[in-house]
Amino acid sequence: MTELQSKLIMKKYNTLALAAIFAIGTVSCADMGPNTQRGAAVGAGTGALLGGIIGHQSGRGLEGAAIGAAAGAAAGGVYGKQQDNQQGY
Repeated sequence: MTELQSKLIMKKYNTLALAAIFAIGTVSCADMGPNTQRGAAVGAGTGALLGGIIGHQSGRGLEGAAIGAAAGAAAGGVYGKQQDNQQGY
């Protein structure tokens, strides 16, 4: 394995790790209502799936999944928070 290949692999793992930390941090906050947590979890899963599919088309499936999970968790959390606010949580 060349040094360039090794660096590319580490970059993929770092991206995945950062996205996982972001998603876990978003979902695990104690002051979230049930819709916020559910929205973040569903958004992370959906985003990872779609990001992985899109990323695979360009040869970067792991990065696509990581970015999709982070974006999906954020979007799902925001949507769930709005629902919680409407329901008085």
